[in-house]
Order: sequence, then structure tokens, then C-alpha cells
Amino acid sequence: MTASGSDATIHASAILVGGHAVLIRGPSASGKSRLAFDLILAGRAGIIAPTQLIGDDRVHLSAVDGALVVRPAKSLAGLLEVRGLGLRKMPFVPQGSVNQIVDLDAADATRLPAPAALEAALNGVKVPRIPVAKGVAALPLVIAALITSPATVS
Repeated sequence: MTASGSDATIHASAILVGGHAVLIRGPSASGKSRLAFDLILAGRAGIIAPTQLIGDDRVHLSAVDGALVVRPAKSLAGLLEVRGLGLRKMPFVPQGSVNQIVDLDAADATRLPAPAALEAALNGVKVPRIPVAKGVAALPLVIAALITSPATVS
């Protein structure tokens, strides 16, 4: 395993969906923890592949062998904030390879985004991206990205 780039800590949440991680970014109070919990519930309901928490609030990112790897912040491992209940303990996995980034309250979110808006580069690794406008429900967009593929129109 070869690491490259720096091990960055960011304010984000991450969920393992099937064998890959969804990284959820956004400003404070944008709904990162809520989306993470909604994805966990969707996985338990069988709507998407089985899900597990990787980390909430702060996660570490590193590039390893061309993949973007996310790990929980040690002090927050196994904790998820549920608004109205506070921090809750739950099972978690120690890391995942990111294959989807969700940017909440994204200024560049549009109804029909340009291809360039649907990709982000972190630590030198390009990853598919979902820009979500403020006030738009993120869960249906993320589920759609997980269970469908892009269409080409001729």
C-alpha cells in the first residue's frame, strides 16, 4: 500500500455503501449527519446496498494507491450526531475507499449540471460528485446516483 499526498482532516461524514464510501461535505448545519443517518436507514431497509458508518463530523482523507481513503477521526469513531438526541453510539468500519462525494449547499448546483461539476479532485484523486443546492433533499439524489447510471442522449 503506497500513500501519497497528505493525510488531511476535514469536516465531513462518511458512510460505507456496499464496498465503497460516500463522503458528505458541507457547511455547518447543512445536514451532513442527517444524510449519513438517512443513508444508513436506506441500507437497512434494503433500498441501497448494506451501509455502515465510517465517521461523522470529522474524517481523515488520504490518497492510497490511486484511491481516496477515508477514516474516522479517532476521538469520534463510532459516534453519530442525531439532532435532538445528541451523540449516539453505533457500529462503524475503520475506513473506506471513496467513490462518491456529496456537496451539500453547493453554490454550483443546477438542475442539469455540466459534466465538470459532477467530479471533484481530493488529494490528487478524481471522484464522482453530487452538488446539492441549499434546500434540496439530498437523499433522493444520492440514492439515484447509487442505483442508476448516467444516460447519454444523442
